[in-house]
Amino acid sequence: MTNPQVKLDPKSRDRGAPDEAQVATYLADHPDFFDRHATLLAALRLPHARGDGTTVSLLERQVDVLRERTREAELRLRTLVDNGHANDVLATKIHRLASRLVHGRDAKLRLAAIEASLREDFGAREFVIVLTRKDPVLAGIEARCLRFVAADDSGLRTFESLFASGKPRCGRIRDSQRDYLFPAVEFAVGSVALVPLGPGGGQGLLAIASPDADHFNPTMSTEFLARIGELIAIALDGSRDPAPG
Repeated sequence: MTNPQVKLDPKSRDRGAPDEAQVATYLADHPDFFDRHATLLAALRLPHARGDGTTVSLLERQVDVLRERTREAELRLRTLVDNGHANDVLATKIHRLASRLVHGRDAKLRLAAIEASLREDFGAREFVIVLTRKDPVLAGIEARCLRFVAADDSGLRTFESLFASGKPRCGRIRDSQRDYLFPAVEFAVGSVALVPLGPGGGQGLLAIASPDADHFNPTMSTEFLARIGELIAIALDGSRDPAPG
C-alpha cells in the first residue's frame, strides 16, 4: 500500500520542502486535514514520552497529553486546597492572638499573651521584640523577648531598608544583624522573619529566628506576618495604659 500524499501549497515547491513552522501553521489552519487523510492519521507513529525508544500512535500521544494535563490540573487544585487550609489555620491562630490581647488588661499581660501565642500557636523557638519607645509602663517589664533601644541606635540602622518598606521580610540576615538581634541564641540561625512595628517601624521591630534555612524564605507570603505585627504594635503601645502612680 502506498503512503498517502500530503498536498501543501503548490507555491511551496518553488521554495523547497516546507519547514516545521509552515507545517504547524498549515495544520492549525486546516483542522479537517486528518479527516481527509484518515489513513495517514492511523499510520503516524511518534516517539513515546517515556523516551525508551518505543513509538505510539498520534491518538495515543494525544491521550497521554490529556492525561498529563489532567494530572497538572489536579496538582494545582490540590495546592490551592492545601493553601486554603493553611490560610484558615493561620487565620485561626491570629484570631486567638487577638482574643488574648483583648483580654490583657495591661501591657504586662499583653506581652505575656504575645509570648505565649508566638511559642504555642506559631511554634517560634526564638524571637525578640525591639522597641524604641521606652514608656514608663513597658520600662518596668523584664522579659527575655523584650528589648528597648534608642531610636538612633547604631544597630537599628542596619534595618533602615526594612523600615522604609514598611513590610515584613523573610530570609537570611547578615551576621551583624543576627548578633544584634540574637546574641545568646542556642542554635545556628538559618532564617529570620523581620516585622516592622508601627508605621515605618516607628515602634521598632519583631524578629523571629528559625534553625531551618528554608523556614522563612524570601518567596513566602508575608501578609499574616504583617497582621501579627499590627496586633503587637497596638498591644505594646504604652500610651494606651496609664502611667504607674
